[in-house]
Amino acid sequence: MNMEKEAQQHPLPENAVLRHSDASFKPPLSIPIDVGISPDDDHHHQTLIKDPWLPLTQSTRGNSFFAAFHILNSNLAFQALVLPFAFATLGWAWGSVCLSVAFLWQLYTIFLLLLLHESVPGVRHSRFLFLAMAAFGQRVGKAVALFPVMYLSGGSCVMLIITGGRTMQLLLNTTCPKDECHAHPLSGVLWFLAFTIIAIAIAQLTPSLNSVAGVSLVGAISAVTYCTLFWVLSLSKGRPTSVSYASSLSRPGHDHSAVSNISEIINSIGIIVLSFRGHNVMLEIQGTLPSSPEKPSKELMRKGVMVSYAVIAMCVFPLAIAGCWAYGNQIREGGMASAFAEFHGHQVTKFTMRFLYVLITIHCLSSFQVYAMPAFDNLEQRYINAKNKRCPRLVRSCLRLMLGALTLFIAVTFPFLPKLGALLGGMTLVPVTYAYPCLMWVAIRKPPKGGYVWCFNLLLACLGLLLSLLLVASSIWTLARFGLHANFLHP
Repeated sequence: MNMEKEAQQHPLPENAVLRHSDASFKPPLSIPIDVGISPDDDHHHQTLIKDPWLPLTQSTRGNSFFAAFHILNSNLAFQALVLPFAFATLGWAWGSVCLSVAFLWQLYTIFLLLLLHESVPGVRHSRFLFLAMAAFGQRVGKAVALFPVMYLSGGSCVMLIITGGRTMQLLLNTTCPKDECHAHPLSGVLWFLAFTIIAIAIAQLTPSLNSVAGVSLVGAISAVTYCTLFWVLSLSKGRPTSVSYASSLSRPGHDHSAVSNISEIINSIGIIVLSFRGHNVMLEIQGTLPSSPEKPSKELMRKGVMVSYAVIAMCVFPLAIAGCWAYGNQIREGGMASAFAEFHGHQVTKFTMRFLYVLITIHCLSSFQVYAMPAFDNLEQRYINAKNKRCPRLVRSCLRLMLGALTLFIAVTFPFLPKLGALLGGMTLVPVTYAYPCLMWVAIRKPPKGGYVWCFNLLLACLGLLLSLLLVASSIWTLARFGLHANFLHP
């Protein structure tokens, strides 16, 4: 059905149009979203029934606080604990410069997405993929954004299962050490299963993204708390005696070849840029906010972004700087979590260590809800377009169980996925965070060609794509040099 002709014949109230989003595009799995006309509508108004049926856009009663909770929960990731490892290679000065540039760069692209959400009057782009299709065309947009968006949703859930399951295992080992407890230890598979069961149980109680606000609040508090505790306790307990602040590139036994040094520098920069995430769900979060021609959602979203990123800055920068001061060249790839347990675990009570592990587990469980919501939304789109009716509660529960089983299977089959984080992140997260928003702004807003705004955004986009290619190439070289110890089906 031709949407424009129907809109002319049966005009919609502005508020109804603003509630709808992405009506003219196809969802990720090529299922068309059509727009129907209600035969019972006396005023012959077009009835937009799809979006209110879907988890991402079912409720638009959010506010700035809810948006801030979602952003903190999804964007303040446990990857920030690895920032001191990057500083150990780059040094204090260059590490601080790279972290500041990455922070400002990704914050700028967030504001671009915020403004592009309602870039076309009367239409809300509440899904990143659909905004890419609106900017680049359906074929090109789907080609460049489909894999990154799907991976950053489902792949993040897999990473959270791996991290959360292993943290739960550490929690039990701290509570009941092997030499003191005679309980039979659980295998890694069972820990992954336990985490997934809890995560899917929470998902069954939160039908829409807006209903996850309470869970996101708990996750945000947990993330801020453990990030703060790690750097505060690391400072208070002092430095190990063997700490050195010389760059890891100059340590004895290191391969000092130019290729090796460049690769390690690029990987360290990759750690910094990959510590900022969540762009793939920013439009979805904004889609939970009310909007009208008089009060567009961008005002509420701007407040939520400013509050949440002020808190994120107060967590990320002290983590990187204090972590580098506390552990220097002694920190390993595990980041502050493993370094703190190694050097200061005996200086704090078991309750403190258990509390930290509980906070990390809670944050993983709550982040799972936000990152899984686009996947839930896509599965329900398939059902709604096949049956042309709202997804029943039983079907919704089964779809979420199916996604949980799939992500659990991938986590158990590929428990070494975190080792491929730089490679996969360079292919997905870096373009979505640092390049695509700039290109979409140029394509949709069409600033004067050759002007300052046009040149600045194209420059940032090109740098983002170049960074993506360098990170992928460096990761491949590192894997080829050191190999990948793949423990298939043995988490």
